[in-house]
This record gives sequence, C-alpha cells and structure tokens, in this order.
Amino acid sequence: MTETVQIFVKQWTRERAVLLAGICLTLGIVGGWSIRGWRQPANPATGAASSLSPATIAPSAASSVTAPSTSDVAQVRQLADSQAAALIEKLKSDGSNPSLLASIGNIYYDAQLYPNAIDYYARALQAKPGDAAVRTDMGTAYWYMGDADRAISEFNKALTYAPNNPNTLFNLGLVKWKGMKDGAGALADWEKLLAANPRYEGKGKLEEMMNEARSHSAIKP
Repeated sequence: MTETVQIFVKQWTRERAVLLAGICLTLGIVGGWSIRGWRQPANPATGAASSLSPATIAPSAASSVTAPSTSDVAQVRQLADSQAAALIEKLKSDGSNPSLLASIGNIYYDAQLYPNAIDYYARALQAKPGDAAVRTDMGTAYWYMGDADRAISEFNKALTYAPNNPNTLFNLGLVKWKGMKDGAGALADWEKLLAANPRYEGKGKLEEMMNEARSHSAIKP
C-alpha cells in the first residue's frame, strides 16, 4: 500500500490561512515542502528526520515532502518574524495576555519554527493553563521536534480540561500509533472521540485509520 501524508488536526482562522499563503508564495511552494502536512519528527540527537513512517490517508496534503534549503528556512523565519513583530510589540504593555501569546505562537508554528512556537505557547499556558487548544498545539509542536513522550504528556494535560476535545483525541491517537506503535491506545482515543463527537467532520477518514491500526495491531473490531 502506498504511504501518503497525514495532517494533524489544528484550529484554523482566516488570519492564519493568510499567513500560510504568504509563506508559500514567498518560497514559491507548489507541493513539495508541506508546511501543514504530517512530517517526520526531527531526531533530537541529530536534528535529522527520524525513520518514522508517515501515516496513510491524506485529506489534502502533498504525498511527498522535500526538505527546504537553508535559504528557504531563513526566508520563512524572516517572514514569521515580520508577521509577529506587531504582536510582540504589544507584549511590552500586555506581557501576560494569553490570546496574544498564543497568536504569536501560532505564527511560528505555521512557519515550522517549533521551538519559538513552544516558547510562546508555554507563556500563554502560564496565564491560562486550561486552554486545551493551545496545549494541544504545543503538544503537536513537541511531536514535530521529535519528542513523542512530551507530546503525549501535553495532550493528556489538555484532556484534563476538555476530556472530549476531538482535536486533542485525534492527535493523541496519531502520536500513539505512529510515534509509540501503540495501536490499541490509539484506537481507544479515537473510539472515545467518535463516541463523544458522533458528527465528527473527519469521521470517514478516521474510521479508515482505525481499520488500518486494527490490522497493524492484529486487533479486530
């Protein structure tokens, strides 16, 4: 079976879509380096991509991912810094505003500058620890940095505040399955997701993933 790209679930706003479009236009991206797609997490020891296989099922992402050049990364950082500048300026007078901090984190997340994103997400969560959406985003950023354990820890913390959050449950299951080879754990999270959210928008694709996880884990429905 041909492997494709799986996208993590993340909250979207018009402003973030505009930022992502700007990044893609700056680099002339048409496919290739998928900023929003599933990517292999970095190996913390080497900085290189790990050997983790991408998940199957691709809602809307490119099937191949090409690493950006150093100059491309520099351009993306410059654009992200430019986009964040006005918000960072506002922090001088409102340094613990969780919405403001999370918005800056989102800019760096969408630019794949995950250490920067995590820094601002962590500051946002100091002011508003119960924000499950921000904590889920931070967990996903840890995954992309190659830290599956920390990602799962943050997802579990998010669930203490929002036990049925579909985005958190989806991403938690995905990291358990692809990062920890824990198909049974992933299925438990996804079954909880569907039980609590029967009208889940991605139900069809999720059920396909569940069937694949069952087959890989020799678990029968």
